[in-house]
Amino acid sequence: MAMLAYEAAIIAAFFCFLYFFHRRQCCRHPLFTDFPILGMLPQLLFNLWRAHDYSTQVLKQRGGTAEFTGPWFTKMNCLVTGDPINVHHVMSKSFPNYVKGPVFREIFQAFGDGIFTADSEAWKYNRNLFHSLFKHRSFEVFLEKTIHNKVQNTLLPMLDNLQQQGRVVDLQDVFNRFTFDNICSMVLGYDPSCLSIDFPEVEIEKAFNQAEESIFYRQIVPICFWKLQKWLQIGQEKKMTEACKTLNQFIHACIASKREELNKYKENEMGEAHKDLLTALMREGKAHDDGFLRDSVFNLFVAGRDTITSALTWFFWLVATNPLVEAKILEEIKEQFETNEKMLGVLTVEEVKKLVYLHGAICEALRLFPPIPFERKLAIKADVLPSGHSVNSRTMILFSLYAMGRFEETWGKDCLEFKPERWISEKRSIVYVPSYKFIAFNAGPRTCLGKDLSFFQMKMVAAAILSNYRVQVVEGYVATPSLSIVLLMKDGLKVKITKREI
Repeated sequence: MAMLAYEAAIIAAFFCFLYFFHRRQCCRHPLFTDFPILGMLPQLLFNLWRAHDYSTQVLKQRGGTAEFTGPWFTKMNCLVTGDPINVHHVMSKSFPNYVKGPVFREIFQAFGDGIFTADSEAWKYNRNLFHSLFKHRSFEVFLEKTIHNKVQNTLLPMLDNLQQQGRVVDLQDVFNRFTFDNICSMVLGYDPSCLSIDFPEVEIEKAFNQAEESIFYRQIVPICFWKLQKWLQIGQEKKMTEACKTLNQFIHACIASKREELNKYKENEMGEAHKDLLTALMREGKAHDDGFLRDSVFNLFVAGRDTITSALTWFFWLVATNPLVEAKILEEIKEQFETNEKMLGVLTVEEVKKLVYLHGAICEALRLFPPIPFERKLAIKADVLPSGHSVNSRTMILFSLYAMGRFEETWGKDCLEFKPERWISEKRSIVYVPSYKFIAFNAGPRTCLGKDLSFFQMKMVAAAILSNYRVQVVEGYVATPSLSIVLLMKDGLKVKITKREI
């Protein structure tokens, strides 16, 4: 009996040796401590509350690229990198070899088959379609008019009311409502008036937030775990199901209403009220079914709502906590428009192009706090990255956009400083930085189609608010990134608004 126990112990030890040897061979450049069976997941979960800063710190120690292994028998293994040369290789030079992949589409199921999850021909079709819509002059005019009216008639009067009351306000919530109204107007052609002094609760907006939180959750736990939750309809997956049901009902109702509305008009009878993207999609592609339209609308909502909210929120926090930058932005506005009397109004797209320092300040905010903090790709064939790391077929590559903005090798020893000057040349023009270094708008063929439109919107909002009001962060407030697929502030941005002296 004792002999059998002895032999069993030897066999167990042998298999343990094989297991650890296999793990060591598979993970030559570990990101975190590799625990038996559980892999590196415990260390990730333990530091989840500071996930972005912690991953940045560890990546710096590992030379910019390292491997992450999840629990045994899970599909959580990936290569994590913030090295711009690796990003350039994956996103541009070897673009055909790296795709979103089926696992990505499972995790981002709420996005359907839209442009963010699509690969190959489906992605090309979506991109060409949206490119033609965004570049259409009528849409650019419609976009500018929509933003201008929303800022002039709703945002500024609301801030004026808040400053008169002396209330503390969550500026992130304000921007969330502002961008939600804007994206509804741009995509669907109607304004839900979410931005209001009484801050109404909007079910559809809450559903979007919940879906994004659940998607983030799916990326940090084993697939088998969240799939089990989905099957049992418990926890985050129950919330995800309810959120998607609300979203689908809302979007499909809008599509049906739009079809009914368009059937009443002939094409030559459509005026300015019919320049929204849903109308354009229905007119551009007669064969587009409701499923395609639903996925397109969802993807456009995420692209044009949360990313702008994130960018504006972090921008105003950085400006409010860096008074010298604020003073330079105001000085530039005054210099450009001192005889225009538009200093206290809303500038046009052509006018905001003159605000070079403001543009640099927004780029700095996006560098330090990219709205999408992580990007992931899947290798089709085996490859070797420029950093020397081997990539097997079906290997997942995870880019930390957040870490990339904090590498001294790329941005210098002052990389943690909010310094708009790094974007401005001696001739007072914007310094060009390759997209694989400044990746806030993605890089390579998948570079964001709405990049210019986003800058116009952010500059119009920023110039209008800063010209009229001073934003002061409440004493003791600490800005903490949220755990979501979009880099928002965990507790919002609590500020007081005061009227600026003219």
